[in-house]
Amino acid sequence: MAFGYHGKILHLDLDSAKFEVEQPPEGFYRKYLGGSAIGTYYALKHTPAKADPLSPDNTLVLAAGVVTGAPFPGQSRITATAKSPLTGAIGDSQSGGFFPAEFKFAGFDALVIHKSSPHPVYLWIHDGEYELRSAEHLIGKDTLAVETLLKEELDDPKIQILQTGIAGENRVRFAALISMANRANGRTGMGAVMGAKNLKAVVVRGKHKPEIHDSQRLQKLTRWGAKNFPESDVYGTGVYGTAEVIAYQNHQGGLPAYNWDSGAFSGWQALDGRTMSDTILKRRDTCYACPVRCKRVVEIEGGTYPVDPAYGGPEYETLATLGSYCGVDDLAAVSRANQLCNSLGMDTISCGATIAWAMNCFEKGFLTREDTGGLDLRFGNADAMLKAVEMIAHREGIGNLLADGSNQAAKRIGKGGELTVTVKSLEAPAHMPQVKPTLGVIYAVNPFGADHQSSEHDPSFAGYPERMSQLGLDNGNQIQGLDEKALQFALTTQYLYSAMDSVCVCQFVYGPAWQLYDTNQLVQAIQAVTGWNLDIEELLRVGERRLNLLQVFNAREGFSRADDRLPGKFFKALQGGASDGKLLVEEEIEAAKSVYYQKAGWDPITAHPTKEKLTSLGLEWAADYLQVI
Repeated sequence: MAFGYHGKILHLDLDSAKFEVEQPPEGFYRKYLGGSAIGTYYALKHTPAKADPLSPDNTLVLAAGVVTGAPFPGQSRITATAKSPLTGAIGDSQSGGFFPAEFKFAGFDALVIHKSSPHPVYLWIHDGEYELRSAEHLIGKDTLAVETLLKEELDDPKIQILQTGIAGENRVRFAALISMANRANGRTGMGAVMGAKNLKAVVVRGKHKPEIHDSQRLQKLTRWGAKNFPESDVYGTGVYGTAEVIAYQNHQGGLPAYNWDSGAFSGWQALDGRTMSDTILKRRDTCYACPVRCKRVVEIEGGTYPVDPAYGGPEYETLATLGSYCGVDDLAAVSRANQLCNSLGMDTISCGATIAWAMNCFEKGFLTREDTGGLDLRFGNADAMLKAVEMIAHREGIGNLLADGSNQAAKRIGKGGELTVTVKSLEAPAHMPQVKPTLGVIYAVNPFGADHQSSEHDPSFAGYPERMSQLGLDNGNQIQGLDEKALQFALTTQYLYSAMDSVCVCQFVYGPAWQLYDTNQLVQAIQAVTGWNLDIEELLRVGERRLNLLQVFNAREGFSRADDRLPGKFFKALQGGASDGKLLVEEEIEAAKSVYYQKAGWDPITAHPTKEKLTSLGLEWAADYLQVI
């Protein structure tokens, strides 16, 4: 008997409107656990090499994990995987809320979407049944309007909807998938992939909760979390949201400002989580069965920048990318920009970072008022920032240029390439490797581009010795720059975060450092749900397996070590604040990458996994895809 999962994966061919239910064996689920690992497995097998990411050939996978929907904290997560239209590499994105658990209750562990529909449709999955319905009436409507219409149409206020927005319809390359009008599979352009497939939404409802192997053990872990949450290091995130870290980041010189010219922003306090809590916070929201309640819900009635609480509230990355990146210190304006991104369906990180790049170009004369249609795109101009967000989603004027992301925009105008802050064309999030060096290595080597949630950050090594020891990491003393101990820390925690994106649990709830539960407790939760005698070593193995599959996908697409390169701004001295004068040294990064590849079992020249490494992970089949290069 399967515990925690259904043993059913739904395949949909949108071109023929045909469905097929696959029933993999137990070993398949234990080998990959779900989420990103399963998503990459199907993307690699079903997307032809060199496929256009916006063509029918690109396979889109939505995958939950083996614990998704179980009644304990931090498990309501789902991963979207496909070839990214922003980067041309593998695309990967996670989100939480209530859609992931309801997706599982609807009767399936994953959805594999093939081809594209000749006309707009949405998929309705309910209690193991499924059907395609016309979505013509939903096209051109914002995410909240679509939520309202579908709940009325299906006569059920409790359905959950994952949709592509107007930006996805317009093939904005960093378009997001949105649920609840405020939760996003944001990174790597999965909304554009769904939009290109003419699939407007996936709607789910169900009562098929998978059996739990040891519910008493799971309840014990849940009670422990509720009791210890007020004393945990994640408590502040619950109270003040992820914006809690703005003060710390700015104090350390790690808050990117003015398109990464500085790590300090004089207007940081206006954007801080405590300011938000004291002024515009309406309530704290949560995900299914989670006590942390870190989701912000803000409201501003009237004024220049009104904000509807239905669209949630800004996270740290949003406050940085649409705030300090752009030199904007107006909390209301940034909250309004967050609403626009959620209503139109865009990743706030790439959107804000691309606008910051355009502002940098404008101030240097690479873009003029003639180029912007009269828009005064200077740093600090909140109105121009907001107008740019809307123009991008609709691909109007300068927005049509920016909708392809900063890297492609720079290539199109033939200027400003040195001002982009991207890895593999993915805009960097608001954590600075100049003050966290191992993050620079992970940004460079991470298969889907710069990502702050793919490994633990440098300060945690010395700060959490007991939790590091669970992973076999000897704390001893602080890591020194990019020494061997630092790189082992980076790789090992990357395996763990990779595993968490496969089992689909929240990285604010489980992890190797400041999170509510430690890695041992994560293993105990998986054991309680599934009945498997899985241990930390096996969990890390799943993470390593997923990371290698991501890398194989990229290798097949022609990516190599040459693409594992950091932007020039990381090698220029920062200005102002605690990080004044700090920079990365290119030769040190290159040397660290060589050590990383060696430790990972990848060829140091190509950065491709070796056949021996894939075989050791039980991925012999994946080695065949390396021959397609």
